[in-house]
Amino acid sequence: MKNSQINGEHSGPPHDRWKPSGLTISALLLAFAVLLAVAFLAGYLPLQKRESLVRAEAESHAKDLPRMQVMRVGRSSIQSDLKLPGTLQAVTEAPILARADGYLKTRLVDIGDRVRAGQPLAEIDAPELDQQIRQSEAAVAQAQASLEQAQASLEQGKANRDLARITAERWKTLVAEGVVSKQENDQYQAQLTAQNANVQALEKAVSAQRSNVLASQANVARLQEVQGYRIVKAPFDGVVVLRNVDVGALVSTGTTLLYRIAQVGTLRTYVNVPQDNAGSIHIGQPAQLTLSNFPGRHVVGTIARTANALDPANRTMLVEVSVPNADGALFPGMYAEVSLSNARVNPPLLIPAQALIVRSDGAQVAMVQPDGIVHLQKVAIGRDYGDRVEIVQGVTEGATILAAPGDAAQEGAKIVPAQ
Repeated sequence: MKNSQINGEHSGPPHDRWKPSGLTISALLLAFAVLLAVAFLAGYLPLQKRESLVRAEAESHAKDLPRMQVMRVGRSSIQSDLKLPGTLQAVTEAPILARADGYLKTRLVDIGDRVRAGQPLAEIDAPELDQQIRQSEAAVAQAQASLEQAQASLEQGKANRDLARITAERWKTLVAEGVVSKQENDQYQAQLTAQNANVQALEKAVSAQRSNVLASQANVARLQEVQGYRIVKAPFDGVVVLRNVDVGALVSTGTTLLYRIAQVGTLRTYVNVPQDNAGSIHIGQPAQLTLSNFPGRHVVGTIARTANALDPANRTMLVEVSVPNADGALFPGMYAEVSLSNARVNPPLLIPAQALIVRSDGAQVAMVQPDGIVHLQKVAIGRDYGDRVEIVQGVTEGATILAAPGDAAQEGAKIVPAQ
């Protein structure tokens, strides 16, 4: 009874306990928010002010540093374009010299004329040659007459030899019969021997005269052939690129240049390929020619042959490029820029020429460290393209360098990089 009363006194009904009102809860939340705001402002504002001071100081310091453009080192393309100077030449060009002495009687072609093989170019008047031919023909007639005389003497000698042989045989029989003396027989035998020797001499004389006739006839044939050279003819199809004489000029055999003819259907040019590229050049490889007087036009040629050896003086290989010229638009003597393309296994690094620093201690580039510190790095130069330079040693791909260092690039200098 007492326990239940005691429990009843302490427990009481549930609706008699204390509960905070909504106003109290709102006031507590508001106070907590105000406390957080005060704490945030007390910590953030000094931090913000300190960062602003640091940023202002950094910006002030950065304004004092030079701002310079930088770039990353990259490799050139796999396809290498080698450009070399060359001069167009005719595949075949021959001087036309006089083959007969005399005066130029007629000139049938002039410079720029296209000629065919065997076409007459000029006619030479050679009166002395005509006189030599007449003299040679007279010498042939004289030699023929001497031959006939020698043959007649040979016939007479053979007749005398036959008579001497018959007489010697008759006296030999008589000596055997004892009718005549042996001394008389010896005389007739000696006459036979003499006649035999005479016939042999006459046969040799006939042979000599026959040789004289052949020599005279050969001389006439030679002079007649030379006489044919009075008409100067073209040796092959081509264009007359030089005319050196006029009508009436005295010409001499083998010394007077009359014309110069060139074949222009196919031209050729020679280029000197550097040692680094000589191994990639092969016969049949295409080559592209650019000529200043044909802007926008590219002529495609073919490598016809190579020297397969380097010139020890300049370490280059001589290469001949064959250039088709069916329309005749290209002329011998033209300057051309020959481009040879080939694939490279390991393309070299390439930088602009203005990024290179050339001083007394050698070629250098201005490398930029991540902290903006400049470091001058020595490099080894490869091919020079004019506006670009190959770097074969000293830097790696992706390195950051000054694009245009100038005199401001000094070892250890600090800059503000600008991409």
